[in-house]
Amino acid sequence: MNLADMLTYADIGQLSNIANYYDCDCKRNSKHDLIQGILIKLGRRDFLEEQVATLSESDLRFLNNIVFDARSGYSLEELTAMIRHASEEAAEQKEAKLAKAESPREAVARYRRSGWLFNGFTHSTKYTFQVPSDLKHRFRDVLGAKLQDRIEHVSDPNVYRDEQGLVSADMLLFLKYVEGHEIELNAEGFMYRRYQQQMMSSLHITEQLISKGTWRFGYGRSCKEYPDRLALLYDYAYARQWIRETGNRLVLSERGKQFLDEGIEVSVIHIFRFWLRLYKGAVPNLSSLVYWIGRCAQDWVTMASLYESLGWLIRPFYYDTPQTILDQRVIRMLMHLGMLRIGESEQYGMVIRMTALGLKAAEMCLHISDSEDLLH
Repeated sequence: MNLADMLTYADIGQLSNIANYYDCDCKRNSKHDLIQGILIKLGRRDFLEEQVATLSESDLRFLNNIVFDARSGYSLEELTAMIRHASEEAAEQKEAKLAKAESPREAVARYRRSGWLFNGFTHSTKYTFQVPSDLKHRFRDVLGAKLQDRIEHVSDPNVYRDEQGLVSADMLLFLKYVEGHEIELNAEGFMYRRYQQQMMSSLHITEQLISKGTWRFGYGRSCKEYPDRLALLYDYAYARQWIRETGNRLVLSERGKQFLDEGIEVSVIHIFRFWLRLYKGAVPNLSSLVYWIGRCAQDWVTMASLYESLGWLIRPFYYDTPQTILDQRVIRMLMHLGMLRIGESEQYGMVIRMTALGLKAAEMCLHISDSEDLLH
């Protein structure tokens, strides 16, 4: 439902509060005048840009999360939890103390006065809150322009790394390796290092083995012992039930044998969607980050400017800093998925650019719901 529809259903009390909040030039005792005044004010792009420019980072984080949330309505408890989460992120990234002084319930009341939140208008939705669809789209456009303003574009680098198509090919090679070898698992259920090394030598992309004692958790079932790309391949194959851990052996399952016999290529988009689900515990707003990277890196851009633009949206995860999360957990994994190229510039250092597949995947992030089964 768009803003005009929600204003039509709203009572004159809320309309007056919104009109007062934006100092609209209209009669306060006429519902028609109130609606027209609010629509005229909020319909101006320059006015919305001014509003976004004055929002705190807590507000921006909360609204960014709302924009990329597929739910049509929220309970008060869900909203206050989202607001509290955004405020905690702000506190961790040294935002002004004033934003923390407002309670989540007070923030909900303020969002209602500003026309961002409306109560449902039917008997079954009157205790839920909704966000106007067109306001979501317009906020996303204005925030996108704000983020792109900080991006530094550069000419094509002399060399760059591009792994398009390789993750699908290596998924099949991974399964064939499991089929053709007797792979022993240690007491914790992981492949011994010699098997990891042998397996990766059969793939297109080789990674360094994980150092002993390295802090590793939060990025999937097997990230503790396997390097990032191999861990993603392993976790995806395990989730699809193509491999089985039986006793102290890793074997190809009957379902895995059937898949290999069919000779079907693994869908990169399916692996991408699985990756979003796998990493969302550590990076809750991963979908929105991928979307914004797609908006900001349609051409070659510097990694430094990308972090300057998006770093405030990333919450630290234990020992992973926002910079580490963007560099290692997001950008590098997008490259492994064939969705992003990484180059090196003598003048600007690391530079990146989304591939056509990456841009397609970024747009998909607007429509992916957390409740979806990302294996299909």
